[in-house]
Amino acid sequence: METVNENIETVSVWIGVLTDFAIEYGFQILGALVFLLVGLLVINWIGNRLANVAQTKNIDVTLSMFMGSAVKFILIVILIIITLGNFGISIAPLIALAGAITFGATLALQGPISNFGAGVAIIITRPFVVGNVITVHGVSGVVDRITLGITFLTGEDGEQIAVPNKEIVGQVIVNSLELRIVETKFCIPADTDTDHVIKLVRSTLSKIEGISQDPVPQVGIQDFTYGGIIIGIRVWAPGLKYFQVRYSVNGSVFEALKAHKIQLMTMAAGGMILPSLTIEENSSSPPPVL
Repeated sequence: METVNENIETVSVWIGVLTDFAIEYGFQILGALVFLLVGLLVINWIGNRLANVAQTKNIDVTLSMFMGSAVKFILIVILIIITLGNFGISIAPLIALAGAITFGATLALQGPISNFGAGVAIIITRPFVVGNVITVHGVSGVVDRITLGITFLTGEDGEQIAVPNKEIVGQVIVNSLELRIVETKFCIPADTDTDHVIKLVRSTLSKIEGISQDPVPQVGIQDFTYGGIIIGIRVWAPGLKYFQVRYSVNGSVFEALKAHKIQLMTMAAGGMILPSLTIEENSSSPPPVL
C-alpha cells in the first residue's frame, strides 16, 4: 500500500512539473514551431519562384535550379537560428560545434567536396549547358544533366556517361553545341580535275540525311602530297548520330567516285604515295593488298 502511495505521489510530482512547464513555455514552444513550419513553406515558395523567374529570363535551367536551391539553403539556416533563439537556446556552442564538424568532414571528403566546388564553377561559368555536345578526356556525348558532383552525358549508343566535375574543370573542353563536326579526307592524283571532284562531293553530301546545312558542309583542297592532292570534307551532324553520318558520308562519297571512275591514291606511313587505285564501277576483282 505504501509503494502504491509513493508511486502516486511521484506521478503527481511529474504531472505538476509538466503542467508548470507547459504553462510557462507552452505558448513559446507552440509559437516557435508554428514560425518554423510557416517559414519553411515560405522559403520553399521563394526558392521555387526564384527558379521559375530565372527560367523565364532565359537563364539556363541548371543555373536557375542552383540559384533557387542556394537561396533556400541560406534562408533555412537563418530560420533555424531564429527558431533556436525563440526556444532560448544559445547558438554560440552550436556554431563552434558545426565548425569543428565541417573541418573534419572537409578532410574526410576531399574528393566529393572538390567535385562540388567544380560543379559550382561549371554552373556559374557555364562552359556548356544541357543539350550541348562536349568532348573531354577523350569522352564525347550530349550533356544530359549537370549536378554539383557529376555531369551526366549520353553517348551515341544510348549509354550514360558519368564524369566527375573535378575531371572537367581545368581541362580542355570541346563544345560542339548541339552538333558535332565530322571530318574525313581522300587523296586523288595531281592531274585530276579538282573542281569536278569538289562539285561531285558537294552534290553527294546534299543528298545525305542527317547532315546539317547550317553550318554549310565544307569541301576543298586540304593539303598537297607527293604526286597527289588531298581533298578534305567537313560536315556537321547531331551529336548522337556522329558515326552514323560519318559512315554515310564515306560510303556515299566512295560510291560517287566509283561511279565517275575517279582514281584514288593511298598514302602509306611517312607520306609515301603508293600506286593509284582506279575504282571501276562494276569491277569484281578485289583491290590490291597494300
